[in-house]
Amino acid sequence: MAARRILQLGDPLLRVVSRPCPDLAYAERVLADLRDTLHEFQRAHSFGRGISAVQIGEPVRIIYVECERRPYHLVDPAWEWQSAETFEVWDDCFSFPNLMVRVRRAVAVRLRYREADGTPGAVEATGALSELLQHEMDHLDGVLAIDRAEGQDALATREEWERRYRQPLQ
Repeated sequence: MAARRILQLGDPLLRVVSRPCPDLAYAERVLADLRDTLHEFQRAHSFGRGISAVQIGEPVRIIYVECERRPYHLVDPAWEWQSAETFEVWDDCFSFPNLMVRVRRAVAVRLRYREADGTPGAVEATGALSELLQHEMDHLDGVLAIDRAEGQDALATREEWERRYRQPLQ
């Protein structure tokens, strides 16, 4: 498979609600492209953990994530639960990599999905994985992090965010 072009902020396809995956052979091809695209983005930008199919021009309910030392192949994911407790986090996105957005996310989530081979799966997550899953699920519904910006000072260029907010490594 191959790394694909990532749609950028302003592309109307990013606002489309993704449709269910038509078949598993298609899912396998898209997941391979998502993996390759994620790895290419990581090489070019030195960050990134997940990507949704719509970001490579495929408006179907497929997400590929690498987090907590494992890959997740999520076909037709659906929410089972999101905690009422929330936290604020600075979010970034492959579709606007030089912009940081402060958003509010659920502390814990649970969703169900199918693996690429059709096997049912479920994941319950907190922390970084919870935030990432919420970000990618938003993409499937045509929602971007900028739509969830928390207040007037919730946007920053990556350069300014690095200068003001990034915590030094300890």
